[in-house]
Amino acid sequence: MSLEENTSPTERIDSRRVKNAQVLVACEALTPALDFFVGELGFRVDAIFPADDPKVAMLSGHGLHLRLQPGADGGAKVLYLLCDDVAAVARGATSLTSPDGVLVKLIAADPAMTLPPTRQELVVSRNDGGSHWVVGRAGLRYRDLIPGRHGGAFIASHIRILEGGPVPDYVHFHKVRFQMIFCRKGWVKVVYEGQGEPFLMQAGDVVLQPPTIRHRVLESSAGAEVVEIGAPAEHITIADHEMTLPNAPLPPEHVFGGQRFAFHSAQSAPWGPWRAERFVAQDSGIEAATDGLAGVRIVKTQGVAVSLTHRYDTEFCFYFVLRGRLGVAIDDTDCTLEADDSISIPGGKACTLTASSDLEMLEVTLPGSSEMLREASGSG
Repeated sequence: MSLEENTSPTERIDSRRVKNAQVLVACEALTPALDFFVGELGFRVDAIFPADDPKVAMLSGHGLHLRLQPGADGGAKVLYLLCDDVAAVARGATSLTSPDGVLVKLIAADPAMTLPPTRQELVVSRNDGGSHWVVGRAGLRYRDLIPGRHGGAFIASHIRILEGGPVPDYVHFHKVRFQMIFCRKGWVKVVYEGQGEPFLMQAGDVVLQPPTIRHRVLESSAGAEVVEIGAPAEHITIADHEMTLPNAPLPPEHVFGGQRFAFHSAQSAPWGPWRAERFVAQDSGIEAATDGLAGVRIVKTQGVAVSLTHRYDTEFCFYFVLRGRLGVAIDDTDCTLEADDSISIPGGKACTLTASSDLEMLEVTLPGSSEMLREASGSG
């Protein structure tokens, strides 16, 4: 759901009257510069003047317009060429340098997703007076729930939208391994590729954003909050200027990057057994939609306080408390979490959970079907 800041809603110029934009490239002499940009890089000459003693050459190519001008101050020092196959462009070279020192870097037009190895750690994040909120994209407030990002493998953010109304977003998609949105408070209006008309995510609802699915955030209530979890922590967001949403519905079994779209409506979802007795859960359907990659559930006690000792064999285990209290004892850490607090628990470690009778929490695990290995349990 990345809420990216778009261009200003009010244009400062009449862009319809602008034909193109040029990047200045200064050079000492025009001829060797032309030999490089035209002869080696494949740009074409659109204009050159004056004819008897050229001082300026206008070039275009690869979606870029250049202005070569000997003796000009400043100018670009680095240019990027986006390539389908970097190794095939310049006989294996990944960069070229013009006679005047302009560095031309050859990079992938469609960069591959990088998956760093997971470095799990125990992370407790509290939403109290010491919590740190920063102003992020589109004026949203972000609270980082896993500052170390598990070595770059995961990111978890608590996001607040202070002002309601239209959101300055645009149709885009992400290159991700996994990404989900949980609506904590208020509502957010969204639209997704192949999923029909825009719909509201309300408190308790969950969306799985499969890799590459196009989507857009349209508007929100004032004070809306979401919890967003993604992997890897750093991933590319790509705008799609060609697709208009909503578009024609796709069949439910349609696959985006190996996963199916999933929307969990908390209001209509049933409660069923969880991994441990005296708990119940709503299953978001994300485990089925990701073919077991991830599991997302809303878990609660049934009016009885519960204590149990368990361990997960997981790559990622995350709890976000929605109401009530959750005590967690693991290694040398013994803490009590309240509403809007969260914890990331390393796999393979025994921990004791003490849940209040009114506990409700969000659980996210990778993989989705990891078994809770109970060592002892009871109620109190």
